[in-house]
Amino acid sequence: MFSIVVFATITAEGYINPTTKDETKCMFNNNDSACSYAVGIGVLAFLACVIFLILDAYFPQISNAKERKFIVIGDLVFSAVWTFLWFICFCVLANQWSKTEQVAKAPGDAARAVVAFSFFSIGSWGALTYFAYARYRQGVSEFNEEYRDPANDHNTPYSSGPTGYQQSPFTHSQDQPGEYQPPSY
Repeated sequence: MFSIVVFATITAEGYINPTTKDETKCMFNNNDSACSYAVGIGVLAFLACVIFLILDAYFPQISNAKERKFIVIGDLVFSAVWTFLWFICFCVLANQWSKTEQVAKAPGDAARAVVAFSFFSIGSWGALTYFAYARYRQGVSEFNEEYRDPANDHNTPYSSGPTGYQQSPFTHSQDQPGEYQPPSY
């Protein structure tokens, strides 16, 4: 939600016409890079949230532990990087707004909202990073488990002996136990 407020506010009210109608400048100290950066971070954050929301919905149906591990690690890394990028966005926007001349501060409410919501985004993405890390820590033991063939696993009750053949789980009532007897039809 915060990313929508940031990029929508800048897109709708972030550009002003200082002298002519043909030329528009960013309300943050006439620095178009500041507005472009905030819009880019906001749009990508929104798209990533939608993608991770869809992945979270399908996460219980994914049976492959390696795919689940990649999703959780991807969520963790992306959230951590986006927390840092939102911090940069907040610093840039707050700095550029403080340098903006008083005459150009006409759309001040929109600019203050953008700065405030970029600050709130730091906390929300930080929380997402924390929850992704907790999910990663919870699933570390599950991620290390792989399929083991019971014939090669010596911890199972029917593991192969020194000859490489498995013992039958049923007892034989034959004259010579332990030897293979063909079935009589």
